[in-house]
Amino acid sequence: MDKVDKRDRAEQFRQRLKETMARRGTSQSALARRVGVDRSTISQLLSGDSPRLPNAQVVAECAAALGVSADWLLALTERPETAADLLASSARMSEAARALIDEQIFTWHQEAAGYKIRHVPAALPDMLKTTALLEWEYSPHLGRTTQQAIGASEDRLAWMRNSTSDYEIALPRHEMLAFATATGYYADLPADIRADQLDRFADLLEGFYPRMRLYLFDARQLFSAPVTIFGPLLAVLYLGQNYIAFRDRERVQAITDHFDHLLREACVSSRDLPGYLRELKDWV
Repeated sequence: MDKVDKRDRAEQFRQRLKETMARRGTSQSALARRVGVDRSTISQLLSGDSPRLPNAQVVAECAAALGVSADWLLALTERPETAADLLASSARMSEAARALIDEQIFTWHQEAAGYKIRHVPAALPDMLKTTALLEWEYSPHLGRTTQQAIGASEDRLAWMRNSTSDYEIALPRHEMLAFATATGYYADLPADIRADQLDRFADLLEGFYPRMRLYLFDARQLFSAPVTIFGPLLAVLYLGQNYIAFRDRERVQAITDHFDHLLREACVSSRDLPGYLRELKDWV
């Protein structure tokens, strides 16, 4: 970090204090009352040419009164937000829909148009599912709105066809094996639905390649929570009833690095996946 001459730092403090007061419409008298000092003290802070900075208490009170960080007033950072504001803007929690009718996630997709979207789904990707599988999966709890959910899935797939975004999906191999063999979550799923779905996966992935690529990784070696990364803008973790969304660069990059590691270690590549899926039909 470059050292700043104390005269320059004092001048930067005065300038930032003056600009913030003007932007907030705060007078010297009003700031003095909120800080708990005489008006003459604020006047000296703004107009003096002394190389000395005010004491830490005065700086902290001015920052709190004006809604900026003390570090920014002292020119130690270029971000005027307080630590609480930075945290609030970098991580947000929002409600997650159980099924496909989720305008929030679709809004995030539209926001990231043109960027690569990376996705680890909680199960098989909804927008690639057949109508029969969607009905089997969602009818028990959605009832009449299942058809609306199916329509939303078709809309998402249509959007993907015209999108300028590349789409990468990483899925644990055991999820696909459980589907093919009707075990675990997919117990009692009829064989004809599973066979048709495997064909649909293979056909769509071949048709969308290389703009959409799906990889299978070995969960015995690697683990991933459900997550979607919208280019460099946003990374969203799926908790079930909520999403946790991160917008700060460091965490988005860290989650991106995690996803890219899943692809590097994939046991079935995107190019080999259609053939792998058709072989799985022998297990149905």
